[in-house]
Amino acid sequence: MLKKSWTYLIIGIVAVGGIFLLEYNKPKQLNWFPSYVSHHKMPYGTYVLSDLMEGFFPNRITQIHKPPFELLSRNDTVAGTYFFVNGSVSFEEAELNTLLNWISEGNKVFIASESFESKLLDTLHLAQTSIYNDNQLQPTFYHQLVNPQLRSEAIPFEKDYYEMAFDKIDTLKTLVLGEVQTKSDSTEIVKKYINVIKMPFGDGEIILSSFPKAFTNYFILKDKNRNYTAGLLSYLDDDGQILMDNFHKSGKSFYTSPMYLFLNTKELKWAYYLALIGALIYVIFEGKRKQRAIPIVAPLKNQTLAFTRTIANMYYEKKEQKQITEHKIDYFLEYIRTRLHLPTQKLDQAFLTALALRSNNSLEDVESLFGLIATLHSKTQILDTELENLNKKIEAFKAHVDGKQ
Repeated sequence: MLKKSWTYLIIGIVAVGGIFLLEYNKPKQLNWFPSYVSHHKMPYGTYVLSDLMEGFFPNRITQIHKPPFELLSRNDTVAGTYFFVNGSVSFEEAELNTLLNWISEGNKVFIASESFESKLLDTLHLAQTSIYNDNQLQPTFYHQLVNPQLRSEAIPFEKDYYEMAFDKIDTLKTLVLGEVQTKSDSTEIVKKYINVIKMPFGDGEIILSSFPKAFTNYFILKDKNRNYTAGLLSYLDDDGQILMDNFHKSGKSFYTSPMYLFLNTKELKWAYYLALIGALIYVIFEGKRKQRAIPIVAPLKNQTLAFTRTIANMYYEKKEQKQITEHKIDYFLEYIRTRLHLPTQKLDQAFLTALALRSNNSLEDVESLFGLIATLHSKTQILDTELENLNKKIEAFKAHVDGKQ
């Protein structure tokens, strides 16, 4: 039986070890969450964009980790270009007004976002619409820059089921920079939608793109897509600071929990999991009592009283009242010595007076009790009634001592 248990245990350990080995060696799943965070290397992070910006515009990039309102409200605000990239960039009313005032002073803002807040669209006389491709199981959208000098080809993108575009613009002030279209058969006319625009605002300029994924790691590194992204970046000024926003992001710009270090590293993550499983196994097996529960044994009863009663009955049945009386008197005198702390060598009047004071008995009762004791001492034969009378008087005496009477 013991050998069979060890066999099962070894099989279980090997099975668990095999599962861990397979999990450890399987390919890491890609995280397609659109974080747009500058240090994220996931497909929809912007690590490659940050690296390109540092190369294209050396010594001009400033990473901003605070709200635009807080930055632009200062007196020493830096002039230049404010660059926003996220799935959705939305400003509070006061923040938007501050940003627009900053643009009107001669600065530029580049915002890449799938959707824009209604107040910004109303201010710029714009409107957005959604584009769907119902003709394909896997929708494909083609993005292209309008400027022929950029020599941009139509870039296919298959990761979205719909695209956002501008269906209303101010044609007198708005310059179209980029368009998006869906693939169609030969019988249909291909309709192009505007998704990148540039327009003046005061002394400054605003560039809006409804295709923020053009700045993600996946898009830039795929085929020749980087030419499209580089074409968009070419509309930035040749001088002035470029403020890269790191506040309006879907993902976390920084991690506050130290567990990120464990869970983000494959080896540390599995070491952490093994530690948790080991702790669980220890609780399950070592947490049990190693010794069987000890049954409760009832303590032995005090048989002294029963033994005494048995001996007393034996004396009583044999009619040995004299011996019972002598024992009764001896025990009573022992009681006085141990309980009331009085010597019993001399049973004179001084002793009786002291005994009455200490025992809460009257002097008459004490004298009557010890008179009876003296009488019974002198007799050779004692009647049952005399023995019972002695017992009653002794019990009454003890009751007064205990305060029960």
